[in-house]
Amino acid sequence: MRAVIQRVSNAAVKVDGKTVGSIGPGVVVLLGVGRDDSQEDGEWLAEKTAQLRIFPDNQGNMNRSLLDIGGQALVVSQFTLYGDCRKGRRPSFSSAAPPAMGDELYSFYCDELEARGITVARGIFGAMMKVRLENDGPVTLLLDSKKTF
Repeated sequence: MRAVIQRVSNAAVKVDGKTVGSIGPGVVVLLGVGRDDSQEDGEWLAEKTAQLRIFPDNQGNMNRSLLDIGGQALVVSQFTLYGDCRKGRRPSFSSAAPPAMGDELYSFYCDELEARGITVARGIFGAMMKVRLENDGPVTLLLDSKKTF
């Protein structure tokens, strides 16, 4: 699984002009699921997301986690994180999970975050969405359950 995690002051996602999810302080997670991903990847990524120390402490150092601040997560499915742009001009998405598998693991990841005590707002899997966010910092991180950067 791949995730782009952005620390935010607030965020919302709309589908067909209607807000389907919104949060206050916390993170926006753009989540991509790959063909080779499993529930183990979802567990690892949920734990990492909940425990990442990316929020400031009283001295302004990034020493607090999403759990520490009682923050929320807005999770938006993003299969394009598996776009391979190395050849040609059009990305190949052959490494992305098929829709049914992607939806299942997207939901699993969200459920795992909730099981860890995180309030989760969700986009709608497979829908065209409009995401609005106020990046705080900015702090933006890339996570991949299969490799390190």
